[in-house]
Amino acid sequence: MKRSFDELVQLMTRLRGPDGCPWDRKQTLPSLKPFIIEESYEVVDAIDRDDRLDLCEELGDFLLQAVFIAEITREEGAFDIYDSVTAIHEKLVRRHPHVFGDVEARDAEQVLVNWEKLKNEERKAENKSVLAGVPQSLPALLKAARLTEKAARVGFDWRRTDDVFAKVDEEIRELHEAIDSGDETKVQEELGDLLFTIANVARKLNVNAEEALQSTNRKFRRRFESMEASVRASGQNLDQLTLEQMDELWDEAKAAERG
Repeated sequence: MKRSFDELVQLMTRLRGPDGCPWDRKQTLPSLKPFIIEESYEVVDAIDRDDRLDLCEELGDFLLQAVFIAEITREEGAFDIYDSVTAIHEKLVRRHPHVFGDVEARDAEQVLVNWEKLKNEERKAENKSVLAGVPQSLPALLKAARLTEKAARVGFDWRRTDDVFAKVDEEIRELHEAIDSGDETKVQEELGDLLFTIANVARKLNVNAEEALQSTNRKFRRRFESMEASVRASGQNLDQLTLEQMDELWDEAKAAERG
């Protein structure tokens, strides 16, 4: 039997009520933050695994977090989940004048340009920065991409991809200088500048930097676990091998993937 959204909202109200669940009643907005992040990543993980059954369940867990938060704010007298639904409904209509108004959008790129223009107009009216929509809590690499995307849409950007590569070379030189100086604070700063510039390279190449790095993380894990399996099959552990032997196993794992 399918359940309605209203039933979920009512269930959450019951769980938070006087005769509800002690754990649910104890939760606060700050205490829910880790669960919100975890459920977001579990949705993304299900998408990456192309597992529709798991994605269905994870979306339910993700939706629960929104309902849970809104129940707490309803109790405070601030807003309820239906106010959030109304807000996003009105925003989507306002931000899609090519669908609900008389503005033309030739393609998806034009839609993004119009969207950003409308957002900027709203921020100007509220005296907010162009960067205001980038959450402080985003992972650093993703945040770098979002910050520079926002800046680029108002014209603050390198003209050519080669210009960004020149900046990468500059940042590498400055990192070497910081290392030579022995100043750990400067090393951290210069390493951050280099990573930030690499994120810009990805953006100029229309590559999702976060996904590119995640893909490499998955590749490293896959190959490393292949090495471990080979060593276990021989009755040894990795820490018993020399670096040269481990490099040889790594090359074998790479070759096996390439077929």
